[in-house]
Amino acid sequence: MDFQTHLIWNNFPFLIQGLWLTLSATAVALLIGIIQGGIFCYLKLSNNVFAYRLSSYYITFFRTTPEMILIFWGYFCIPLITQQKISGFWSGSIILGFVTAAYLAEIFRAGIEAIPKGQIEASFSLSIPIIPRWRFIILPQALKLMVPPLVNYFTELIKNTTLLSAIGVAELALQAYLLGGQTYRYLEFLSAIAFIYFVIIFPFTLFSRRFEKINELN
Repeated sequence: MDFQTHLIWNNFPFLIQGLWLTLSATAVALLIGIIQGGIFCYLKLSNNVFAYRLSSYYITFFRTTPEMILIFWGYFCIPLITQQKISGFWSGSIILGFVTAAYLAEIFRAGIEAIPKGQIEASFSLSIPIIPRWRFIILPQALKLMVPPLVNYFTELIKNTTLLSAIGVAELALQAYLLGGQTYRYLEFLSAIAFIYFVIIFPFTLFSRRFEKINELN
């Protein structure tokens, strides 16, 4: 079986267009996830019982419900409830952002709680204001612990954007499928996007491993 690379190059602009949608959906979901995840992390760390339960229910729901079901629900049900039409890109990206928030909230919480309590208690006893306390004591140590799981989840998020093809978002995977259907050459296009995903994700994987080794040495 011959591998016709010229088909990939002739249709490369369509693959780039799909890649742009993939990266855009990832960026939107990540932005929502960081902001919302930080809020729910704060709520779960608070002493307020209602806030703790609210964040726990949110995190549990979005971590246990399949992403595909949530994406379908957002795409088909939100317009029925709001009477406002929303594109597949935005509904899917927002839903992925909600899911991302649930995972990032736990990553943030684990990183903060891993800091020795004695250091935090010492900052309170020294009457260090809250902003310098977070800036110089908590965040520098917590971020070192958060980076590997954050990078790992980021790579998973990139791969999860392929689920948006189910609601017609022409991201990288759907573009390859459509081009394969038009040319009857699925081998070339599916192989091409597999290589593209590898080129994007593998450097992050190497970075995460190297960062973990440096932390262990330090």
